[in-house]
Amino acid sequence: VVLDGSTVLLDLAPTYAGAAQELYPLLLEALSHSGVEQLGLRERPAIPRVKPQGTVPTLDRVKNVIAVSSGKGGVGKSTTAVNLALALAAEGARVGMLDADIYGPSQPMMLGISAGTRAGVKDNAWFVPLQAHGIEAMSIGFLLEGDNSPVVWRGPKATGALLQMLQQTLWSDLDFLIIDMPPGTGDIALTLAQKVPVAGAVIVTTPQDIALLDAKKGVEMFRKVEIPVLGVVENMSLHICSNCGHAEPIFGSGGGERIARDYQTELLGQLPLDAQIREQADSGRPTVVAAPESDLAARYRSIARRVGAAVAKAARRDPKRIDIVFE
Repeated sequence: VVLDGSTVLLDLAPTYAGAAQELYPLLLEALSHSGVEQLGLRERPAIPRVKPQGTVPTLDRVKNVIAVSSGKGGVGKSTTAVNLALALAAEGARVGMLDADIYGPSQPMMLGISAGTRAGVKDNAWFVPLQAHGIEAMSIGFLLEGDNSPVVWRGPKATGALLQMLQQTLWSDLDFLIIDMPPGTGDIALTLAQKVPVAGAVIVTTPQDIALLDAKKGVEMFRKVEIPVLGVVENMSLHICSNCGHAEPIFGSGGGERIARDYQTELLGQLPLDAQIREQADSGRPTVVAAPESDLAARYRSIARRVGAAVAKAARRDPKRIDIVFE
């Protein structure tokens, strides 16, 4: 704490990134009774590690693995995953992105990494992740000849490639590794759930009933392998006409809220069907980077703070975790 007349500067070490923004108005109101007129906050997040499921060992350079999943394709999972990663980084966390969609990697394009860019290799044993917009990234797309090279592999080879990218990438002491999962609950999803230390899952869906049916299967899969579902992101909640501003729930309404309630988890946020999100992702500058002051970016950052808070809460529930307090 630094005092300078009516100005106070506080150093915070919260357990999730972005907490300072939420605490600021509360702290300022509380301190105003003591004559404080200006308040400055410096945030140094002390993000805890969540104990992984079962007996899966932790990763040395990664505190928390977050799986972003959907029961089916076409609901905006990859766009949500990359914006979540960038939003966590914008809130002060150290973040990496692993593109686990072996058959259809899209993160290289969304992160603006040129086609044909290859991952580096160190000591003939480690992949060196690429850097983009302040986060680290690894994808099967960095190991192929070009954007049009198909991956024609059977399940065991695809899952082996995923585990190799995860375990043999030289990550840099990350707070969060966001994994963009392939759609569905097939081999890759099951392998990740059984062999990768996952702190929690985020389910992406649209309000449409058919999408919710598949999203529920994803929730059930994570439950069966003892991976907590941190919450649900409802994508394409509303379509807002760019000409007249009329808002219409063309895919239905309330679906994300219902599935969150049915499975006793949290609705992390709702995102509109907006052409800017698609255009910015296609250009290699996702919304959180392209328009950081926009309402859309604020929605992603709110989701990121909720995810961070859910991870911190899960860490506190760990029965083997001992908190030592020096007074």
